[in-house]
Amino acid sequence: MKQLVCNEPGQFEMKQVSQPERKEGNALLKIKRIGICGTDLHAFEGTQPFFSYPRVLGHELSGEIVELDSAEGNFKVGEQVTFIPYYPCKECIACRNGKPNCCTNIQGAGVHIDGGMVDYLNVPQYALIHGQGMSYDELAMVEPMAIGAHAVRITEVKKDEFVLVTGAGPIGLGVMAFAKIAGAKVIAMDVQDNRLEFAKEQFGVDYVVNALNNPIETIKEITGGEMVTAIIDATGNKRAIEASLDYLAHGGRITMVGLQLEPFSFAHPEFHKRETTLRSSRNATRDDFDHVVDCMKSGKVNVNSLISHRAKFENMIEDFKTWLDPKTGVVKAIVSIND
Repeated sequence: MKQLVCNEPGQFEMKQVSQPERKEGNALLKIKRIGICGTDLHAFEGTQPFFSYPRVLGHELSGEIVELDSAEGNFKVGEQVTFIPYYPCKECIACRNGKPNCCTNIQGAGVHIDGGMVDYLNVPQYALIHGQGMSYDELAMVEPMAIGAHAVRITEVKKDEFVLVTGAGPIGLGVMAFAKIAGAKVIAMDVQDNRLEFAKEQFGVDYVVNALNNPIETIKEITGGEMVTAIIDATGNKRAIEASLDYLAHGGRITMVGLQLEPFSFAHPEFHKRETTLRSSRNATRDDFDHVVDCMKSGKVNVNSLISHRAKFENMIEDFKTWLDPKTGVVKAIVSIND
């Protein structure tokens, strides 16, 4: 079978390897779609934490079940599925406290262990998600949407509150979608006007703000001078993170979905006087995946509008490099395999 390996930053290699045998407790999937996300792009650039090389990337995946361990979960050979691509130890303090998404020993496909840029992949059967008649494209979008849904849930977004989402990439757009579903008045912030227009047209955000054009005054005007009560950062950009307090109301909260390598800082008096709540959001749980599937099935979220670029697996090495350039206008690239 074909396997695409990132041997080191900036270097992919397409290999021919033996098809894996199904392992005990696993389902063997024939991969059909691979979504390309920031994790993959950063890994290729060499800026992704929690990472070692060589590595097979890919964790936004959908596929067909080829073999099963058992009938557990009512899964069937030939079924279209996606799966939760981070595998917890089920024993550490986080797992015991119902937070497997931040397991001490988590094994994330395409990050800590090899992922899905392959023809066939072993997946723990407990991680499978029923396709429920959705397309392979849609199923490959469940995981990135779950990241956004998780961030909104742990931020405890409330109806009619002003929520600022910084970063209008795929993860930020997912955050916006689920903040809207939660009933918030959503403000999208980015430095690219085309992305802001996309957020407004396709995801119905209430307001858009260009971070390069007097954002503090604009947010004051939108909120009647009170600023926002929740900020969810999907940029992973140090400057954007450190600017968050400028937009935050007293008593507000900040959740960071984006991830970057450098330390960041806030002025302690500004942080303190707001009694600011600061937290990070990592991965997602099965509850989040189920919520996403329900919202997609009911038409509350249209993920197809996010797919801006497509490629065939055999052409992916050259196409992947172009997606690193913002000028290509890529929102979400989907790779087809085994069609």
